[in-house]
Amino acid sequence: MRLLLISNVAIFLIQHYLFRGLAGTFELLALRPADVVTHLYVWQLVTYMFLHQGIGHILFNMLALWMFGTEFEQMWGTRRFLQFYFFCGVGAGLCVIVGNYLFGNPEIATVGSSGAIYGILLASAVLWPDRQMLFYFLIPLKMKYFVMIIGAIAFLNSFDPASPVSDIAHLGGMLFGYVFLKLPRMRGVDPIGSLRESYETWKLQRAKKKFQVYMRKKGSDRDRTIH
Repeated sequence: MRLLLISNVAIFLIQHYLFRGLAGTFELLALRPADVVTHLYVWQLVTYMFLHQGIGHILFNMLALWMFGTEFEQMWGTRRFLQFYFFCGVGAGLCVIVGNYLFGNPEIATVGSSGAIYGILLASAVLWPDRQMLFYFLIPLKMKYFVMIIGAIAFLNSFDPASPVSDIAHLGGMLFGYVFLKLPRMRGVDPIGSLRESYETWKLQRAKKKFQVYMRKKGSDRDRTIH
């Protein structure tokens, strides 16, 4: 998680403030469907996730990554979380390629980690649908309704060819986030149930540690009183 945050911010600073002369290099890292299909620039399916258009773009993505991704990393471990993150991000990129070839312009470049972020948000809504969060930091809203709203917005905006936002990437990230959670069921495994069980175990262990610390502190206080 920390490495993702640092690398995204560092690349943003290099791209926009420190080495603006490298604009041509960064163009090769953005996801341009025509380049992937005709020139096999397959690395763009990963590198586009580390590029961002502006302050607002990277601020929202990194804040969401920190707020919602931290819990998944604590449950799954860093390796599993990174697998999920890049599965959603690359999957969103594939959706962008297909969508631009079918309905848009394959020469238009896409940047940002929003696809992976939307995958994280979708997974949060699936696992903890009734968890309260603040919509725009003001309106209390259950996680499932929040994800429904942003998903509906992305779906409606996807019909607007003039939209500067790649809503196909958002929808694709949500789709692949859901697929990541559901696919193992075909092999007789219930990943969502396992994740919930892991989460409850983690909460129990955390509460146990706090209780042990409290008891040690109380015991120490008693010792000081006696002596």
